[in-house]
Amino acid sequence: MDEIAAWFTKQIPKRWFAAPPDVLVDSDEIMVLGRLPEPGGDDGPPGATRTAAIRAFREATRDERIAIAGKAEALFGRKVSWGARCGDVERIFTALSIPVMTRLRLPERRLLDTLVDGGVARSRSEALAWCVRLVATHEADWIADLEAALTSVRKVRAEGPRSL
Repeated sequence: MDEIAAWFTKQIPKRWFAAPPDVLVDSDEIMVLGRLPEPGGDDGPPGATRTAAIRAFREATRDERIAIAGKAEALFGRKVSWGARCGDVERIFTALSIPVMTRLRLPERRLLDTLVDGGVARSRSEALAWCVRLVATHEADWIADLEAALTSVRKVRAEGPRSL
């Protein structure tokens, strides 16, 4: 993952973001999320100005982002998604939505159906995604600790003996 983040940091023009982008990676997708500088001026509410800055960035960089994504997809074998943050406003431009197979027993299916019937979600799939986001929000510190531990495990495995 560090290799992928370093590659994107070298490819992305420095003028795009106020800091190196966050590069999130899984087995299907690479998401590049950059922080834009705060827009100047007093012409409207901050959220609207930030949203406009993100929209302008998206349009102005479209061709370059497509070219960088094409190179990365060929090199790393994953789709590339893009997003930007400006202040407290975040927009993801493109992102994969990957179906995930799961086996649920009756109580779990009933829970999803309750969320659908209650209007929280339009489908079982959307209800399950809602549940995942809820866990991510309420268990963020624990998940961050788990991710850090997994990073350490990957590092130790990479430094260990090779198979015969």
